[in-house]
Amino acid sequence: MRRLSNATDRPGRLRLFLRRQRRFLKPGGMVLGGVALLLGGVVAYRTLDPAGRLARFAEDVALSAGLRVREVRFEGRVLTPEPLLRAAVGARRGAPILSLSPAEIRDRVLELSWVASASVERHLPSTLVVHIEERRPFAIWQNNGRYSVIDRDGRAIETSGLGPFASLPLVVGAGAPAHAAELLDAMAEYPDLVERVQAAVRVGERRWNLRLHTGADVMLPEGHEAAAMARLMEFHSRDALLDRPLAVVDLRLPDRMVVRPRDVSAQTRRPT
Repeated sequence: MRRLSNATDRPGRLRLFLRRQRRFLKPGGMVLGGVALLLGGVVAYRTLDPAGRLARFAEDVALSAGLRVREVRFEGRVLTPEPLLRAAVGARRGAPILSLSPAEIRDRVLELSWVASASVERHLPSTLVVHIEERRPFAIWQNNGRYSVIDRDGRAIETSGLGPFASLPLVVGAGAPAHAAELLDAMAEYPDLVERVQAAVRVGERRWNLRLHTGADVMLPEGHEAAAMARLMEFHSRDALLDRPLAVVDLRLPDRMVVRPRDVSAQTRRPT
């Protein structure tokens, strides 16, 4: 009979033993899980390269100290479209400010066609200041039926329209932007000539013609534009040359000027 009672009580004792073990296993499992997570984080950190560790550290410090981007301020912006500038900066509101690289932001801003120079500063705790110096519109360039605004260096500037720049001088033809500053600076010495010139046309990518509002072409010599314009204005001051009905004024030869009058009779002749 004793053996029977022992066999009968064995399953109950086993259940009691397992119940007691669960009480100890539950907190122990939580501890082991936490250790596993900690070891996983350590391993993940140790797998980062030095630059990655530095970036992670800077981000953790910024987040813990509340150093987040709250404002991006632009200085010097006049013509650069602000949406393009903000996209180039790429700093979202709330981002850790110490994790942003001023040098990388500056490089992206310099890719914008309006921007000549740029600097980026972090003003802790929450402001990013982007200062830009914009390119100055210098002339309008026409080539193959297309118009572009260019700066003094001949670099094209992207614009949404030419309306605000209608007063700029017009240069025409392949190669014109690279040589426009030298020509227009020399022409600026003679305001009477500037007001009469409709466009400066680059011929064969080596010399210039000045197309006047009257329709006349002033042909300038290659490499001696300033001297030729000085001669032209001497004749004009003496004989009002540019006010005459001319088709061509050829100044390509240094010792003479060839003038071809416009055929006025063809313009005034009426059909019968």
